[in-house]
Amino acid sequence: MKCVSWIRRVALRRAMPGMQRAARRWRAMLAGMALIVGSHAVPAHDMRNMPGMHAGASGEETCVDLSLKCASVATPFLDAHGKLWLAWSAGGAVSIASSVDGGRHFSAPIVIGRYGSRLDAGVEAHPQLAVDENGRMVVAYSVFKDENWNARVWVATSADGRAFSAPHPISHDAASQRFPVLAFGRDGTLFAAWIDKRTVARASQHGLVQPGAAIAYAWSRDAGATFSGEAIGEDHTCECCRLDAAIDGAGHPVVLFRKIYGVDERDHAVLTFSQDHAPLPSRRVAVDHWHIEGCPHHGPALAVSADGAWHAAWMTGGEARQGLFYARSTDEGRSFSAPQPVGDAERQAGRPSLLARGTSVWLAWKEFDGERILARVRHSSDGGRTWSPDRTIGTVQGYADRPLLVGDGERVYLSWLTREHGYRLIELDAS
Repeated sequence: MKCVSWIRRVALRRAMPGMQRAARRWRAMLAGMALIVGSHAVPAHDMRNMPGMHAGASGEETCVDLSLKCASVATPFLDAHGKLWLAWSAGGAVSIASSVDGGRHFSAPIVIGRYGSRLDAGVEAHPQLAVDENGRMVVAYSVFKDENWNARVWVATSADGRAFSAPHPISHDAASQRFPVLAFGRDGTLFAAWIDKRTVARASQHGLVQPGAAIAYAWSRDAGATFSGEAIGEDHTCECCRLDAAIDGAGHPVVLFRKIYGVDERDHAVLTFSQDHAPLPSRRVAVDHWHIEGCPHHGPALAVSADGAWHAAWMTGGEARQGLFYARSTDEGRSFSAPQPVGDAERQAGRPSLLARGTSVWLAWKEFDGERILARVRHSSDGGRTWSPDRTIGTVQGYADRPLLVGDGERVYLSWLTREHGYRLIELDAS
């Protein structure tokens, strides 16, 4: 998938003061963090004298180890017994390990697949990890097939986390697939969705140019060993923004994604499914009017609370608003509340994560103050109606993965991987 830097596009877009300010802020942030859009480059001085670091031909030091200390992204899951499982990408490989002491020590890692530079391991491309009530595990990730960002999604499964199957493709369609999401339903059925380019490929065969991509989905009744019912659920979506998914109160999957409206307006929408697994018409979360002829490389966050409310967080650089925002729906996505700003827009608040437990809702995100990256959180005890003051949970210099929220039914944690401090699982206190 060929992606165009949205920063350059925004800067060249219409001479609108709000858009120009957003472009300047984001350009300054990325320069300070030394990030490459869709990748995970880090200044050499942030990684010197660390185990597993080696000097490259250019003199910069790179982390080549497959272990967690060299990971670029890591995805947590707390199983029914409170054990922490962590899947990560490092050294061109996807690995997984477990911890029984809150991430201080991990079991010997299992390498699921080795792909070298072909592994899709950018900050938006975490390996996806799902575990059902019986301990069956599924890991999904994407691997590039060529130099044009075309990829394939691979899936590996395990009955207990002790050994994993050989990875197999989630789809046999030749078109590109990226950014998978996984969710187990209450009946044990596994739902999977991903960004898919098959409709773009078909349009090209007829001499047509179709922007963006589509959302494909499939179901598995054997915990990811096989999938069926594969189809396109929504066309004309952003091609390089990750999805997020949750299971609603009726047991149906919900997908939050960036949709292309008209020619180049990229705002967020929700897609859900009927009782017979058929996709329903998507609904717009907010009218941000972000006109951009490229991909923002910035995905949303989604959670469903016990009262049935849907919670959404997303970043936009639109004409209507710029920054990170939150909204909730109490009618299964038919309408959403007015977007609420989240965090400090001047510090580039973004990369959100949401977690709902009962009527308690947590929202985490990243900010950048010009020198350090901050992990920030806020909490709601009434289903997202009101929120606590924002808090800074951690600060680092150099590379930092996006902070992710994870819970075990009783406690809520912030999972954060950084070069400066390594991996940390930080318990959050609602008070």
